Amino acid sequence: MYTLLSGLYKYMFQKDEYCILILGLDNAGKTTFLEQTKTKFSKNYKGMSLSKITTTVGLNIGTIDVGKARLMFWDLGGQEELQSLWDKYYAESHGVIYVIDSTDEERLSESKNAFEKMISSEALEGVPLLVLANKQDVENCLSVPDIKTAFSDCAPKIGKRDCLVQPCTALTGQGVNEGIEWMVKCVVRNIHRPPRHKDIT
Repeated sequence: MYTLLSGLYKYMFQKDEYCILILGLDNAGKTTFLEQTKTKFSKNYKGMSLSKITTTVGLNIGTIDVGKARLMFWDLGGQEELQSLWDKYYAESHGVIYVIDSTDEERLSESKNAFEKMISSEALEGVPLLVLANKQDVENCLSVPDIKTAFSDCAPKIGKRDCLVQPCTALTGQGVNEGIEWMVKCVVRNIHRPPRHKDIT
């Protein structure tokens, strides 16, 4: 009887788990976005002061539940020397959130290079991609069309995967809910696709 009830409980309440990478250059706002996400989607999460967030060296982890989906976030450091570690996480991921600092036009080409290298990985083939044009509250920041134009020659490598470029202000939470809800919809739908990795025959 216990086994039956235990099985029923798990069936009713167990969450499907999805691993989501949060990537981008250092100071793009990745950790702020993660903190806002945890605050908005976890009722009892108190969160750290957003003004005290510093550059990530290594990895931040967070988990939220959205409906029957549990998203496990891996927020990876964006410094140049840490970008070489990103691909160690690709095979396990179900989605990627790529954060761009819309106020830092000088580093836009650097961000594009990191983005292009990331989406060229076979391990991420077909994985949904959410691109956040962060810091949209700052005057004279780059708009979404500006960023789409700058990244336009990456389109062939993005391919037919689900991809959304969205305005965001991680500091205030603007765009956070919409981005997460879009990602949940895509990873749940995408999980039924054929395996990403081709069998070697």
